[in-house]
Amino acid sequence: MTLLISHPQRELIRTQLARNIVLRTLKPRAFTELEKHLSIADHKKGDLLLGQGDHDMAQYFILDGILKRVVANQEGKEMILRFSKEDDMDTSYAAWRLRTPAPYSIRAVTKARVAQLPMEVWVEFLERHPSVKDDFEYEVMHLMSEVMAHTITLHLLDAAGRVQRFLRKHGDLYERVPMKELASHLNLSAETLSRLKQKGKVQAILAR
Repeated sequence: MTLLISHPQRELIRTQLARNIVLRTLKPRAFTELEKHLSIADHKKGDLLLGQGDHDMAQYFILDGILKRVVANQEGKEMILRFSKEDDMDTSYAAWRLRTPAPYSIRAVTKARVAQLPMEVWVEFLERHPSVKDDFEYEVMHLMSEVMAHTITLHLLDAAGRVQRFLRKHGDLYERVPMKELASHLNLSAETLSRLKQKGKVQAILAR
């Protein structure tokens, strides 16, 4: 990892961060304060950013690529809770506040570039900037609600309904997320998802 303040692409990265869902309202002085603590990491597909059960946590701002939030049971069966992409963020803030281990892992779905800082540093920054804290905590609650809604969807909707909901909510990710990963997120087999696509149901949804 390279600190943002010494990164050769610092100006480009600062522009990308200024579009982030959490950071876009930062005042210039606050942004300058924050960037001193940010590190830039380039990840390969499959890289682990946060492990389920970890106590050492960080705050992540996505610059390029796609990440996934994954939970696994003791037998190793995994469930993909959500995907996040450019201008989005991922976090284990709730677990850090509750002083519990990270309840999920965060991995790179594609090649990805992420700006990050230790969770304790991020929390200290939030305490000095209440308006940013309010925006951030709202986004954390929104993410939790999104994950809950997705989990409920898996039980209430059939295969075509799950695909339709994903396309309505995250249509821009459909062509970017590998078929196997998307099928796992929707609790479908890759064959079922491929069959829906071949039958033209996916294209019909996209055309609406």
